[in-house]
Amino acid sequence: MIDVDKNTFQTEVLEAEGYVFVDFYGDGCVPCQALMPKVHEFADKYGDKMKFTSLNTTKARRLAIGQKILGLPVMAIYKDGQKVEEVVKEDATPESIEAMIQKYI
Repeated sequence: MIDVDKNTFQTEVLEAEGYVFVDFYGDGCVPCQALMPKVHEFADKYGDKMKFTSLNTTKARRLAIGQKILGLPVMAIYKDGQKVEEVVKEDATPESIEAMIQKYI
C-alpha cells in the first residue's frame, strides 16, 4: 500500500499504468479507520495484480474536491488517469470493495 499525497498523486495514480486502487480517507473518519485493516488485507491479497494507494484527504482537500470526493470513505479504481469505479460512504463495505477489485484484476 503506497501512501500518496498531493505531490505524488499525479505520478502514482493518474500517470500509472494499469489499474490503481485509491483509498480516500480522513483523520476524523471512523468508518475509514474501521475499513483500513480490510483494505490492507486486499492490498496484500491482490497487490500483485493491481497497485494499491491511500490518500489522506485531510491533508489534500483541494485534490479530493478535484477528484469529486465529497464524502468519506471512498474507495476508487483508476485507469489511465480516469476514475473508472468507486464505492462511497455506506456502500463501502468489505464485500463491495472486494467485488469492485475483482472486476478489474
